[in-house]
Amino acid sequence: MTATTTSTNEPDQAAETPAPASRGRRLMRRLLTPAAAALSGVLLYVSFPPRTLGWLALPAFAGLAWCLRGRGLKASLGLGYLFGLGFLLPLLVWTGVELGPAPWLALVAAEALLVALTATGMALVSRLPAWPLWAAAVWVAGEAVRARVPFSGFPWGKVAFGQADGAFLPLAALGGTPVLGFAIVLCGFGLYETARVVLVRRRTGTLPRAAGALALTALVVPLAAAFAARPLVTAEAENGTATVAVVQGNVPRSGLDFNAQRQAVLNHHVRETERLAARVKAGEVDQPEFVLWPENSSDIDPFRNPEAEDAIDRAAKAVGAPISIGGVVRAADGRLLNQQILWDPERGPVDTYDKRQIQPFGEYLPMRGLVRALNSDWSDMAGDDFSAGSTPGVFTMAGTKVGLATCYEAAFDWAVRDTVTHGAQLISVPSNNATFDRSEMTYQQLAMSRVRAVEHSRSVTVPVTSGVSAVIKPDGTIAQRTTWFTADTLVDEVPLRTSKTPATKMGPAPEYALLAVALIGLVWAGAGAVRNRRGHPAG
Repeated sequence: MTATTTSTNEPDQAAETPAPASRGRRLMRRLLTPAAAALSGVLLYVSFPPRTLGWLALPAFAGLAWCLRGRGLKASLGLGYLFGLGFLLPLLVWTGVELGPAPWLALVAAEALLVALTATGMALVSRLPAWPLWAAAVWVAGEAVRARVPFSGFPWGKVAFGQADGAFLPLAALGGTPVLGFAIVLCGFGLYETARVVLVRRRTGTLPRAAGALALTALVVPLAAAFAARPLVTAEAENGTATVAVVQGNVPRSGLDFNAQRQAVLNHHVRETERLAARVKAGEVDQPEFVLWPENSSDIDPFRNPEAEDAIDRAAKAVGAPISIGGVVRAADGRLLNQQILWDPERGPVDTYDKRQIQPFGEYLPMRGLVRALNSDWSDMAGDDFSAGSTPGVFTMAGTKVGLATCYEAAFDWAVRDTVTHGAQLISVPSNNATFDRSEMTYQQLAMSRVRAVEHSRSVTVPVTSGVSAVIKPDGTIAQRTTWFTADTLVDEVPLRTSKTPATKMGPAPEYALLAVALIGLVWAGAGAVRNRRGHPAG
C-alpha cells in the first residue's frame, strides 16, 4: 500500500517541479516590454549631444514602436511613461545642478506624463493602415503640446535638437524642427516595420506586399527627402561678411557673495574685451565690427549704477566697436527685465531688447503662493519675477542686422524665426550657463543653435559666460569654439545672408499640417475603436 502511494505521488511531484521556472519565464516576459520601453528612451537620450550619435534615434523609435503597436490605452500609457523617464531623466539632469534633485524630478515627471499621453495616441493609431505616418504625426503633435504647456511650454528635448550632426539635418531648412523630427520618427518606425516584415518572411516563407511597401516607404522616403533638401544648406555669403567678436569673460568659481559675484562677472567681461582691444592693436586678430557679450554679463544695472556704466563704456571705447551687453535691468515702471543692451562706443546705450520667453521657476515663479506654502525658503530665494518683453530683438550693429534669441528662447521655433522675418542677417544666442557647471546643458543648447543655423540659413553666434561659446556657419558647422571656464574671445569673419529658407517662409505651417494629420488619425482610430466595442459587447 505504501508502495502504491509512493508511485502515485511521483508523477504529481514531477509535474510541480518546473512551476518555479515557468513562473520565472512568465515574469521575464512581462518585464521585457517595460524594460524595452525604458531602454528605448535611454537610447534616444544617448543620441543627443555631446555625443554625435544622432542615428541612434532610429532604433530608439523602432523599439518604442515594438512596445506600443497594438497595445491598449492603459498599457501604452505606462510604457510611454517609462520611455519618457528613460529619455528625460538623464537628458535634464542639469536642471538639478543648482537647486538639487527636487526640481529636476518634478520637471521630468511632468514632461514624461506628456510623453505618455503622446504614446497612447500613437498606440491608438497603430491599428490604422499606413500607421507609421499617423504615429509619427502624433509624436510631433505631442512635441507641439510640450512646447506650449504648462507655463508656456518646455520644448527642450525635441527630437530635432539631437540631429545637429545627422544626415537628416537639411530637413530643418525645408520645414523646421517639426519636419525634421517627423522624418526621424517616421524612419524609426519604418525600421521597425522592416524588421517585422523580415521576421514574417522567415517564419512563413511569404512576403506581405502591402507591409513590405509600407516598411520600405517609411524607411526610405525620409532619407530621400533629406538628400533632396541638401541644396538648401550652404555656408555662402549673400550680403558680404562681418567680422564679429564673441566674448566669454568667464565667472569666478567660488568664494564671493552674491553682489561681489555680479561685480566680478562684469569685470571679467570688461577685462577680456580690453584684452581683445590689445590683441587688435598688436595685429594678432582683426578689428571686429561689433562685439557680443553673453546673457547676464552685467547683472549690475548700468542705467542705475554709474560704476557699471563707466566700465562698459570703457570697454566699448577700448575695442572701438558697438557691444551687445546682457544686463539685468530695473525699468522705470519697476519691472525687472532680462535685457540685451546695444552699447555704442561714442553714444553709449542706443537700443535694447527685452527677453520675451522667460523661464518658469528660473526667471519667474509660477503659483508663488502655493510654492511659498510648500517651501518658503525656495520661494524667498526666487526673488522678484522677471517681466517678458513683447517685440523681436534685432540690433543694427555696424550696418549688420543681428537677431537676438536669449538663451532659453533658442528652444522655441517662433522666438528665433521672427528675428529673421524682421531682417536679421545673423543670429546671436547670448546665454548664461554658469549655474549648470560642467553638465551637458551647454552642448544641448549649442546643438539647438546649429539646427537653427540650418533652419534659417544664418550664421549663429553663441556668447556664453563660462563655456562653450561658438561661432556657427549657416550650414551648421562650428567655425570656432571655446573651452570650459576659460576667459576667451572668438574673432571670425562670418557670412551674412538675407534670403529665406522654405522653413522660414512657412513658419508654423508644417507643424499645423502635421497636427491636422495627427488629429485625423486619432479621430479615425477612435471611431474604429468605438465601433469595435459596440460590435463586441462585454460578456
